[in-house]
Amino acid sequence: MSSFKKFIAEFIGTAVLVILGCGTAMLVGCDAAQGGGYILTALAFGLVIVAMAYSIGNISGCHINPAVSFGVLCSGGMGFGQFLSYIIAQCLGALAGAGVLAAIFNLGGVEDKTGGFGSNGLAGVNGSIWAGLLVEAVLTCVFVLAILGVTSKKAGHGSFGGLVIGLTLTLVHILGIGLTGTSVNPARSIGPALVAMFNGNSGPISIVWVFIAGPLVGALVAAVIYKFLESGKKEA
Repeated sequence: MSSFKKFIAEFIGTAVLVILGCGTAMLVGCDAAQGGGYILTALAFGLVIVAMAYSIGNISGCHINPAVSFGVLCSGGMGFGQFLSYIIAQCLGALAGAGVLAAIFNLGGVEDKTGGFGSNGLAGVNGSIWAGLLVEAVLTCVFVLAILGVTSKKAGHGSFGGLVIGLTLTLVHILGIGLTGTSVNPARSIGPALVAMFNGNSGPISIVWVFIAGPLVGALVAAVIYKFLESGKKEA
């Protein structure tokens, strides 16, 4: 498969993730006290991954997340040049997706119940940067570890891999939404934060680095853990 087609696949996949995942959050809200919107948002993100895994997975692997690509890079699954092209595609896709949401909600006069195009924040951890970093690192580690395991040639999960990954993303959202809004994906955070800034809300962009650093650290830890466990399996 050509590098250009992989680039386009990652761009489209990340745009769809932002449109349907963040769009659902914007529409229904994510108040943990009223769990309907909370659960719907978690399901939206998870189901997008399932849909995209079976749509573009055979083209690009359906990373649609710089943290996933970083985990794959650190575990030896891709080269640095391909990694760079993936994160560029993902960030551009997330920005495009957030732009589509801005057009829909602004032109339609629809209330954005998140106040920032589904961008992430630290309100759930009382503004603590360290708590936010820890939440994002832990949740991303769990998510990427599941991806590395289920996509391993030794796993034998076959056509069920996309479903497992989607359910895992839903799972980490169920905990993380009430704490940080759940990023576990730097591109998913960057796109909405930039669009929110263009619309006069600079709050999300001022802390977006938390949702870049936390997921990348978590992905690195997941790669180290998986390589250690896999090497032990080889020796057994």
